[in-house]
Amino acid sequence: MLGDRTLRLQHGNRIEALCVLGTHISADVYGAAPAGAVSFGVKHTEGVSVEVACRGQAEVGSAPSSRMQWPLDEGTVLRISMSQASTEVNDNKVTVSFYAEGGQPINQAGVFLTGIGISLDVDADRDGVVEKNNPNKASWTWGPEGHGAILLVSCDRESPFTPASDCDDETVFSKEDLLDMSRMVLRTKGPQRLPRGYEIVLYIPVSDADKVGVFYVQNPFFGQRYVHVLGRRKLYHTVQYTGGAAELDFFIEGLCFPDDTFSGLVSIHVSLLETLAEGIPHTPIFTDSVVFRVAPWIMTPNTLAPVNVFVCSMKDNYLFIKEIKNLVNKAGCELKACFGYINRGDRWMQDEIEFGYTHAPHKSFPVVLDSPRDGGLEQFPIKELLGPDFGYVTREPLFEAITSLDSFGNLEVSPPVTVAGKEYPLGRILIGSSFPTAAGRRMTRVVRDFLYAQQVQAPVELYSDWLSVGHVDEFVTFVPTSDAKRFRMLMASPAACYKLFREKQKEGQGEATMFKGYLGTDTKRVTINKVLSNDNLVQQNQYVQRCIDWNRDVLKKELGLTEEDIVDLPALFKLDKQGKAVPYFPNMVTMIILAKDLGIPKPFGPVMGGECCLERQTRSLLEPLGLRCCFLEEVASYHGRLGEVRCGTNVQRQPFAFKWWHVTP
Repeated sequence: MLGDRTLRLQHGNRIEALCVLGTHISADVYGAAPAGAVSFGVKHTEGVSVEVACRGQAEVGSAPSSRMQWPLDEGTVLRISMSQASTEVNDNKVTVSFYAEGGQPINQAGVFLTGIGISLDVDADRDGVVEKNNPNKASWTWGPEGHGAILLVSCDRESPFTPASDCDDETVFSKEDLLDMSRMVLRTKGPQRLPRGYEIVLYIPVSDADKVGVFYVQNPFFGQRYVHVLGRRKLYHTVQYTGGAAELDFFIEGLCFPDDTFSGLVSIHVSLLETLAEGIPHTPIFTDSVVFRVAPWIMTPNTLAPVNVFVCSMKDNYLFIKEIKNLVNKAGCELKACFGYINRGDRWMQDEIEFGYTHAPHKSFPVVLDSPRDGGLEQFPIKELLGPDFGYVTREPLFEAITSLDSFGNLEVSPPVTVAGKEYPLGRILIGSSFPTAAGRRMTRVVRDFLYAQQVQAPVELYSDWLSVGHVDEFVTFVPTSDAKRFRMLMASPAACYKLFREKQKEGQGEATMFKGYLGTDTKRVTINKVLSNDNLVQQNQYVQRCIDWNRDVLKKELGLTEEDIVDLPALFKLDKQGKAVPYFPNMVTMIILAKDLGIPKPFGPVMGGECCLERQTRSLLEPLGLRCCFLEEVASYHGRLGEVRCGTNVQRQPFAFKWWHVTP
């Protein structure tokens, strides 16, 4: 709050001044004294407080509203304040009388005062109430003891007749629009009119004009109209002063999420302007400010409860959808199929979008992040997801080329973790990249910058460029458990597969055959003995294991994990002509996780006693954790096209109960 100012007293004259409650007016007594004056006295009306202060020392004391003489020393000033608003213009006054030696009165100077209360208020303590003059309203801090108001980005679409998100227009179509916004109240108290030459202005910095929108409710009793008063192309708004005690309601929306050029903080100010004379420009004599932080976009990990499962309906995946539907029914969520007229032949639902949400004290809603890959599913998130209380955001590079690493199979988030005493209650984002010392594919910078800028899920970059497709979900995922740890990290492991195969070979099962019932393959009869004796395959998987182990070490360090927190699932890879790895058999790590129900790619491993030993091994690792394994046949639908179950599905999940503003980044 800025409002203290200085008045120039003139002996023989009375001047008029507007005093904002809670501020001080300084008046130079010494400079206003007539010749021969050696002392002065002060009288004032009841609603005014006056303190006398001398240069070089603290305040001498309060001036009572009775005649008392003070020595007139150089630098003597009066500090005038008012504690109650005026009912009329100039209804309070301060009179200064000057005296010569012997107490003879010489002359007087005076100030007619009009007291006015002005307070710009927000929900600074995040309890859903816009309290008056919260001392922390003009700053923002993180953590459980933090403070500061919060804004949602109006990235949903309340009206089906608009082509884009609500934040892309300057119109409020209904009261539902206002429910997404944060309330701001301008409280004023004073006479029925402002003295001539004063006005109240609401404004935003030019740097925030494209980041915040402000609406005013006009005519609240006669058919409300919501007027856009601040935002794009509108930096200030002259407030209509209504007199008496008044509360003017404003509704604030965020226009964009935090990003590399935007910290997320926006400020709004109200100023009382004064003009000294006709034709002279206004100057501010009081300013009150509030600060908001735009709520981030938050990813949801596999360990949160599923709400909806999305899958593309293709000509060749009818049986797969039937199996997925059974799994979804067991998990108690809903299956939503995306048909051909929307998917346009694109089956990779996981790669097109990432589900998340945004959250403020007054509201939360899901928000889909659209990847820059833009395949056949390009229109799906806008046509099928964007709507009332379902938001949409995207980041697309202007000049960078799009690679496979920009698909969102390459975007994961861990469950909540604690690392060396530092808590990440919303988990940490995982993105695949090239090896740090070499050139290669990386996720495009605009998406990475966006993810880092949200601040609440500090990203970790992994090495995934060794894979042909290059996605982190090909070698790591997380499953929920009911024990103290609450989750396990699953990793693809060629070493675990070779260990299992050698054990089976020692048991005399070396001729057990893989790929039985495996559709659409030209693979000749493959046995455990053939796999173990294929030196080229062994060397390729040693290389793959080293790549996975490099990521394993990074994940252990960055997520605070021990070996006991990691489960190794058998996997094998082979290198293509470019030296990039592709799965040798369906990769079980690339599964769909619906609470305790897991939809795992059927691996078609060596069959012994009527059961696949890879399936048996996976069950033995996961079922003791309280998980249910369901193996889905997806070779023709997905694996044959270098994807698995997870790549062809996507899961919208419930948000965290944890409040992101309690994070300490």
